[in-house]
Order: sequence, then C-alpha cells, then structure tokens
Amino acid sequence: MSGRAAAGPPRRLVVLRHAKSAWPDGVDDHERPLAPRGRRDAPAAGRALAEAGCLPDLVLCSTAVRARQTWELAAAQWDTPPPPVRLEPQLYAADVPDLLQAARAVPAQVGTLLVIGHNPGLEELVLTLAGRAVGDALRRVRTKFPTSAIAVLAWQGGGWDSLAPGAARLTEVIVPRGGKG
Repeated sequence: MSGRAAAGPPRRLVVLRHAKSAWPDGVDDHERPLAPRGRRDAPAAGRALAEAGCLPDLVLCSTAVRARQTWELAAAQWDTPPPPVRLEPQLYAADVPDLLQAARAVPAQVGTLLVIGHNPGLEELVLTLAGRAVGDALRRVRTKFPTSAIAVLAWQGGGWDSLAPGAARLTEVIVPRGGKG
C-alpha cells in the first residue's frame, strides 16, 4: 500500500470464528451444534462486539449449525435490532479466495461487515488482508485464532470489491470467554 491515503469511506471487516462446537457421534460435520462452552462463549462474543463498537451493518454467516448458533447467541446480546444476515453456503469450509469473493460482493453502502465462519480459512484471511497491525495483534493471530476469536480489520478505500491482500490494518483481536455457569 502506498503512503498516501486511499479515497473513500472507512470500512471494517469483523471476522468471528464460530464458538466451541460439540462432536456428537453420528452427526455430520455441517450439523454439529455448539458445545456447552460455545453456548457460554457466543454471548460473550456478542457483548465484546458491542463493547468494541463493532456492530455490523451486514452479516455473512456460514450455514453450519455451529456458526448459525454463534450468530443467534451473539446478536441476542445487543440493545439494537440485529442487522440483515445472509446465510452463505460457500463460507462453510471456505478458503481465502472464497471468503474474499463473498466480501467483495457486499454492497458499497455497508460500512462494517461481520463474517462468521471457520478455521483455517478465517485465520488465513486475517493474515492475508492485514498489511499492518496495532501492537501484537498479528503475532496473536499467527499464534492461535481460537473458537470465538474476533479480528477487526480496517481500511479506507473504495467499495468492498476493492478489498485486497495487505490493504487493511488489524486493529483488534479479542478472544471473549463466557463464565463457567
């Protein structure tokens, strides 16, 4: 990225890895629900998003049960009505090109986009897009991007179709955890 500022409105891509899932016998991977810890951590993720001022204008969510449950439990923590959510089959087992394709198709009026999905794709997306970072955020993602982890990527530029490798700044990494209750 060059030293001059890009024209266009500020944008934020908020990446949320689904909360901890269960592994019930005989259940297809796509249908796996959240584990008890995931049912505690997903609301904590919703609270963390609100506290960080990262409530989205639009949500793209994997169709996997654990991702949908993460979304529902997180969004229930907000004092505002949830934004539109698009359940996107291609986000299940998505790699970086799939994730970029989904983000680049987002309407230009969306300022903050939340993507809920799976590793390793989400971690790789964050590392691909982050040309720079605040503090040790990049090291933290490289070390581990656990369940319920949130990464906030910001950039100033054109529409979502201009999202490119190295173009964003990783401003925050949050790993919310719910209580043992």
